[in-house]
Amino acid sequence: MSSNTLPLNQILHGNSIDVLQTLPEKSIDLIFADPPYNLQLQQDLWRPNMTMVDAVRDEWDQFDSFQAYDEFSRHWLTACKRVMKDNATIWVIGTYHNIFRIGSIMQDLGFWFLNDVVWIKTNPMPNFRGVRFTNAHETLIWACKSQKSAYTFNHHAMKNLNDDLQMRSDWLLPICSGKERIRDNGKRAHATQKPQALLYRVILSSSNPGDVVLDPFFGSGTTGAVAKRLHRRWIGIEERQDYITVAQRRIDCVQPDPYDDATYDVSGGKKRLPRVPLGNLLESGLLYPGQALYFKRNLALSARLRSDGKISFENSIGSIHAIGSQLSQGSPCNGWEHWYFQDEEGILHPLDTLRRQLLDQRGSKEKSGGDSSG
Repeated sequence: MSSNTLPLNQILHGNSIDVLQTLPEKSIDLIFADPPYNLQLQQDLWRPNMTMVDAVRDEWDQFDSFQAYDEFSRHWLTACKRVMKDNATIWVIGTYHNIFRIGSIMQDLGFWFLNDVVWIKTNPMPNFRGVRFTNAHETLIWACKSQKSAYTFNHHAMKNLNDDLQMRSDWLLPICSGKERIRDNGKRAHATQKPQALLYRVILSSSNPGDVVLDPFFGSGTTGAVAKRLHRRWIGIEERQDYITVAQRRIDCVQPDPYDDATYDVSGGKKRLPRVPLGNLLESGLLYPGQALYFKRNLALSARLRSDGKISFENSIGSIHAIGSQLSQGSPCNGWEHWYFQDEEGILHPLDTLRRQLLDQRGSKEKSGGDSSG
């Protein structure tokens, strides 16, 4: 394989660490990793009706010691970091059996943690023996390559998914069951198949259409199926041929609608407007020195507009953003949206109204060739 090409939209057969070494450096936008959990099950699990629980006993989840598991984890995480672009992020999912060990190794390797997200299972398997709490969650670590990484986070898309409320780091989602659970000859095709809803949030939140999403432990192919549906390119790595067969068949059935920006590009949220100094509104006569501005969160609070484009509030002088942040107990504040002016009829409007008016005026002048000089 050429060092400048990627095997896009393919499942690569082989050991994840070995295959990762063949991929070009800094070529991946997003990684979702669902590694072996090293569950360390000591005995069979039985339901009250005396049927055995189909637990995870696959060979790929067996390790001789914690040291062996740590060494394995360090190798695949190092290989992942090599192929990540500087602004890429990685999600790693696990349980109490392994996530703390993986988290420590990730920090040792220089990853910078952005969040730990708790997937709270709405329908977890009970603790049939009644000797522990029901294990009702798994943990996802979301990290970038370094503290300075300018990573992707589609904040507004996540807010929209959450009924216009900022999405929290506790996700209530059901485990994979019913029709979603893939079966082969009546038996579940993969012991740890993840729900599509989980991957939907991961991929939508931290990638954009056309990005390359890598899953080094591809399993039943949930990552590839969701990535394809959201018009992301994907690469899967899987060692077992039976899993590859199931995953490929599953992904082939996914037929997303044709791509268009309006449907699939959620990166913008609110359109970023060109920078406009508040002083430009004074120069244009849209505001005047001494004018009162009112704070959105408490309209009884007013500041005075200075002739230099700053505002004064009590004993403080600063920008609309800085004074707004001060009144918000230090929280970030977009002054254009949080300060209001009063029109001739006494109606309050956000300053952003005047900013957009000024930008529209500039755009009209540019289209007409500007003002003629006399």
